[in-house]
Amino acid sequence: MIDFATALTGFSPIVAEPISLREFSARIAALQSKMLQIGTKAVWLDASSSLTYYTGLRLGLSERIHGALVPASGPLIYVSPQFEVPKLRAMMQVEGGVAAWEEHENPYALIAAEGAKMAAPGAGLALDPATPFVFASALMAKIEGPVISAQAVIESQRQVKSAAEIALIQTAMNASFAVQKAVQTGLRSGISTTEVIDFILAAHVASGLKPLFAAAQFGEATAYPHGVPDPQHLQTGDMVLFDMGGTLHGYASDITRTYVFGTPTTRQRQLWELERHAQSAGFAAAQIGVTCGAVDAAARRVLTDAGLGPDYQVPGLPHRTGHGLGLDIHESPYIVAGNETPLTQGMCFSIEPMLCVYGECGVRLEDIVYMTQTGPRWFVPPAERLDDPFANRTN
Repeated sequence: MIDFATALTGFSPIVAEPISLREFSARIAALQSKMLQIGTKAVWLDASSSLTYYTGLRLGLSERIHGALVPASGPLIYVSPQFEVPKLRAMMQVEGGVAAWEEHENPYALIAAEGAKMAAPGAGLALDPATPFVFASALMAKIEGPVISAQAVIESQRQVKSAAEIALIQTAMNASFAVQKAVQTGLRSGISTTEVIDFILAAHVASGLKPLFAAAQFGEATAYPHGVPDPQHLQTGDMVLFDMGGTLHGYASDITRTYVFGTPTTRQRQLWELERHAQSAGFAAAQIGVTCGAVDAAARRVLTDAGLGPDYQVPGLPHRTGHGLGLDIHESPYIVAGNETPLTQGMCFSIEPMLCVYGECGVRLEDIVYMTQTGPRWFVPPAERLDDPFANRTN
């Protein structure tokens, strides 16, 4: 056992290349091509992860609308409160015009006027799906022409990751995997979940990542997907669950490990092996052209064949099998029943068919895969054995 203070000294900042200006420009060009296909004149990107995806800007959502107007052809226009313009210009990576509004002015009328002036083909406006309703409704009242959702065109791009995005996620995943291993070495009887969470966050900072979240659950609390509100203290024989992630240049890591502190019981081994087989079945099913829903079905079938469930009933798997990962911790594609989206090269998503037995314990093995031409690849090695959850296995 190594104490957490000592373990922290073993971490150092990682280095990775951010997304290039060339890639941002290519993303905007691809968006504009889709806009031409559907006949939309412009897309509004709110202060969301999609604004970051296309321009590199990371703006916090506030009561003041702030973002970018992307025409079907030509340069984009940033929209900003006047007093924020100096900061905007300092942060700007993709060049564009700036339309500013003073506090007493109507920013929605400004956006509508800027859209009307654009010498771009098409009509109306497509809204970033993350646009708050208060902004969206005000824009709909001012824009001439149809106002539609841009969700389909944005998701179709964002859910297929470039080589540069995969490289960033890989580096972030490697860092979080190292933190997971360090957590195991620092566990001791009586330690609190709060102490573990503090270490997880500090270790991500020491690794050069921005901490995104950390969860630690002991004993019965592992049965509940998002834990319980009160801290627990570790006892020998407890099932333990650690879920964590951080961001690197905006791109997220996400990894969960579940194992036993001490000697596992026969029951704990049985549940853990069922979870491992369910995750493996999801991985095996994740082939090019297979639907997201089919991956969920393959993982869930392992549990239902063992007499658990069915569907979302507990004991069993009460939620979807996985979610996409990128600039958002949860994004498209979602690995859930009914999702007919076919898997394509470049998609990144989790496989985490959590087995929950309320009142007893739960097991979640969460790992992220990315799709290649020949099938899925794990970013980091999944757990193969309950007694050694960080042993490598072949993809």
